[in-house]
Amino acid sequence: MKTTINKSQTLLEYLIEQYSDSPRTRIKKMLQNGTVRVNNKSVTLHSFQLKQGDTVDCSLRTGIVTKANLPFPVLYEDEHVIVIDKPAGIATSSIDGSTNVQRIISEFLKDMSKGKIRTYVIHRLDKEVSGVLVLSKSETAMDAIKDKWDETEKHYFALVEGIPENPEGTIKSWLIEDNAMKMHSVNEKPGAKYAITNYKTIRTLDNYTLLDVKTETGRKNQIRVHLSDIGCPIVGDRKYGASTDFIRRIRLHACSISFPHPVTGKLITVESPMPKGFLSLKPKDEKYK
Repeated sequence: MKTTINKSQTLLEYLIEQYSDSPRTRIKKMLQNGTVRVNNKSVTLHSFQLKQGDTVDCSLRTGIVTKANLPFPVLYEDEHVIVIDKPAGIATSSIDGSTNVQRIISEFLKDMSKGKIRTYVIHRLDKEVSGVLVLSKSETAMDAIKDKWDETEKHYFALVEGIPENPEGTIKSWLIEDNAMKMHSVNEKPGAKYAITNYKTIRTLDNYTLLDVKTETGRKNQIRVHLSDIGCPIVGDRKYGASTDFIRRIRLHACSISFPHPVTGKLITVESPMPKGFLSLKPKDEKYK
């Protein structure tokens, strides 16, 4: 968990405030083990003075879900939120009773808290998309995060077919869903929602391009539609124009999210590494859940 400091305080004061439900001895042990980094440097001194703008990176697993051995990594957790690394092939939530992230976490929370805690969806990732996904443990926390959602910054890795005409740019359009549940860019019209996607080239690989994508809005299939609109569909995304030669997992991964904490207001930054094999393209069908 990486947090940006918004006031002057000692490192110990910050950690005690951040992990209010953990014993002071456990927090000090975390310092002694060198697992706390300030501005990307390990710090063990509990009296180290933090100033506004410093970044603190640490991990003290205090939540009840992390002890339950979930089938996917927990990237950050406290008594208010849980951030997981969603694998491709599983939905964020569903209404048909099928397996989904919200249901899995809710069942663990229900068992571990004797029914006192449930899970609320803050935002969604498409079933085919992997990466950082934020859920809350209360309706109050959900509302607090959504109220400041315009302060949230989301980045994605996208491996696309071809090379964009411009190495970086902004794509804007109105999106609407057809009867086949496919999204399209259209002129402004009733029912359409405005969407903004920014992209920047990280590197090219033969006739493919790895992009850093940042969204300013959170519309359904937004990135997939917009990259297809510029002639560079995401690898594996046959729904939006990618090659149909092979069945491949869609190469779109939510690699980071930054959002104000629903209680402290501190900026929380959570990152997920690029999945194994993300850049590997072999001339055969791929299998994934």
